[in-house]
Amino acid sequence: VMTAPSVAYRVTTTRGERILVDSPDKFPEQSAIASVEEPFCAVEIIAPFDCTGALMELCQEARGEFGNMQPAGDGRVLLQYALPLGEVISGFFDSLKSRSRGYASMDYAPSDYRAADIVKLDVLINGDRVDALAVIIHRDHAHSRGRVLVEKMKELIPRQMFDVAIQAAIGGQVLSLIPI
Repeated sequence: VMTAPSVAYRVTTTRGERILVDSPDKFPEQSAIASVEEPFCAVEIIAPFDCTGALMELCQEARGEFGNMQPAGDGRVLLQYALPLGEVISGFFDSLKSRSRGYASMDYAPSDYRAADIVKLDVLINGDRVDALAVIIHRDHAHSRGRVLVEKMKELIPRQMFDVAIQAAIGGQVLSLIPI
């Protein structure tokens, strides 16, 4: 069984309960959520100076908060960022290595929880939710991730004699629809 990596989010419900949610099936309905906090980590990246711009761009794409930048000697730079742990564990290191041509190294440690606009992204096939494909994601990334999921499903599901609707949705709001 393979699943996407996940982290534990702190969810405060409208009833004032505080729960830890570590999988999409435990995520409450959007109307029952008062606030969501996601775990952050302190990240230190050491890389060649000429990769600085690409790595800072990567950290910004990952919703990182800039901390500090200082020379690390021998033409290298030390970058310090606060990044959401969910972004770090889902492909960040691969992108870091790619953008630095393999020369960057990274260290991270959990730091704190911060308020965030986190939602549950569901995939529906013919109107039925497929729980195994649901993900917890930041609202800013939900539309693009939903489109990628739906287009991948279109490739994987064999053509039928009738239309099969594949949708990505947050709550009742459909983000992407592709009939096959």
